[in-house]
Amino acid sequence: MVVLSLGSCENDLLDTTPYGSISSANMWVSDNLTDLGVTGVYNALRLGIQTGGASDRELYQMDGMGFTSSSRGGNDMINATSTTSSGRFLNTWKELYEGVHRANDAITNIAAKSPSAADKKARLIAECKFLRAYFYLRLNQLYKGVPVYLEPVTVPEMNRPRETEEKVWEVVIQDLTDAINEPNLPAKYVAKAANYGHVTKGAAYALRGKAYLYQKKYAEAAADFAKVKEAGYKLFADYSKLFKEVNEQSDEMIFSIQNTGVDTYGSTTQWYCGTRSSFGSCWNNYYVSTSVVDLYENKDGTKFNWDAIIPGFSSMPADKREVFFYRNGLTAAEITTGTNKGLNMALYLPNGNEERIAKAYQNRDPRLLSNVIVPYATYLGRPQNGADQVYTNRWPSRSETPPVLDLFTDSRSQFFYLHRKFVYEGSTELLNRQFGPIDFPLIRYADVLLMWAEALNEQNKPAEAVALVNEVRARAGVGLLNSSTATTVAGQADLRERIRNERRVEFVNEGVNYFDELRWGSLKDKVFTPGSGVNQIWGSITIPYTWKDNITVWPIPQTEIEMNPKLIQNPGW
Repeated sequence: MVVLSLGSCENDLLDTTPYGSISSANMWVSDNLTDLGVTGVYNALRLGIQTGGASDRELYQMDGMGFTSSSRGGNDMINATSTTSSGRFLNTWKELYEGVHRANDAITNIAAKSPSAADKKARLIAECKFLRAYFYLRLNQLYKGVPVYLEPVTVPEMNRPRETEEKVWEVVIQDLTDAINEPNLPAKYVAKAANYGHVTKGAAYALRGKAYLYQKKYAEAAADFAKVKEAGYKLFADYSKLFKEVNEQSDEMIFSIQNTGVDTYGSTTQWYCGTRSSFGSCWNNYYVSTSVVDLYENKDGTKFNWDAIIPGFSSMPADKREVFFYRNGLTAAEITTGTNKGLNMALYLPNGNEERIAKAYQNRDPRLLSNVIVPYATYLGRPQNGADQVYTNRWPSRSETPPVLDLFTDSRSQFFYLHRKFVYEGSTELLNRQFGPIDFPLIRYADVLLMWAEALNEQNKPAEAVALVNEVRARAGVGLLNSSTATTVAGQADLRERIRNERRVEFVNEGVNYFDELRWGSLKDKVFTPGSGVNQIWGSITIPYTWKDNITVWPIPQTEIEMNPKLIQNPGW
């Protein structure tokens, strides 16, 4: 059976007519049913999206296991409590294979049964090969070698052994090569085109380039990324406005999950990254990590240093730094609370504490304030008294109502960095907290530029790599590499780390970082460092991280092994 749901592009998504379930035998026998069948393949990208509580399987949520974000209550991966029976592993496996099987059904039956025009059929098959490649790429990123099915199979026939990781990459690359070689697949769609949101050659080149990076085939990767540029993709001029609905079809967006403001077909970032002061009163399940906030450079490209703002800050015990984050004009009771915590309240400035700490976030890489709600920053939130209100992120919070208008969170007994990217503002950007209309990018051109730079650096082509990184930095408004002593690149290893850091600060809340850290083998050194955890802004740990050597490769779900004994478990599980 193929489950029909809403369309893959914006025009389809606005058609909210409920579809039933049609058997595969009857699915492809008209042009309309062919379109709907392909829509079902695209909608496999939405599997794992839940509005009754965070699934922890959406891409941005998975960054809570990486460097850039953290999950409010922790999770089984960072708490070292995961087992082969954990739902995370089974549900992810099932959802990605559901996408594979939908794509297989489409690829086989469009060719065999669809009465659509030959050029359209060829294009749709190419799109479905891209989607199959995407699902296998995700499987291979996590499980490192999985069974491969390239034709429709019944449940009893799903009994193949695992292929090697390398073999799966070959399958991914072959599907993407087929898509690229299809003459009827366009290089790019312009904004508002009828088929905008569908796969393009540009997307196929970008995804194949990423697969080549995993194989360490750097020359091939760089060549593919160059083809993305030739297709007409480019950076959007203003990073701070890029992630708004009006710009979701800009030339930077190469392939996105298409969202619309309809129940079950919208985004959830506002729901799980917003706050009680957001429209609809939302849950801040995910925070921005202190590590990535500290990684944002000063605007001139020099490294940020807390001790330049507050001398001795870095050498203080983390929990003693809280005093510097207090709001101006503490009450006597609040001062007593601080004293009882063991804070040195002599360091508190009754009339200048906010201004002192605010300097830590001034003259920094502008992406910091575009991505993060920092202390004493403002946020346009939900309405009160008939108008949207501007809330301020103060510590401790006292009152959300006018005239105080403190920003309120679900975790307001503690103080964390909060997401701003993809958290809607005011009451006009969405209709309901459970579904937002902004598309979620899976591939955008900044990602391509930085992967391209990575591929060039690994080929010892530093000048070309630096030029690509500087395109991203110039758009951001931060000092260019090799423009000062602080930004001078000191060899291949230094540039490698600079490129990685650029990706860390560029893609906050985009579901990129966790997979990057896995690919680089840096999860232990960057995420599970001594003292790491779900940290309050000043560095005190609310939930510690615990490292286990097996977590860089996900286990084959236990129930899958029980159903298919040919599956061999990954080491350490």
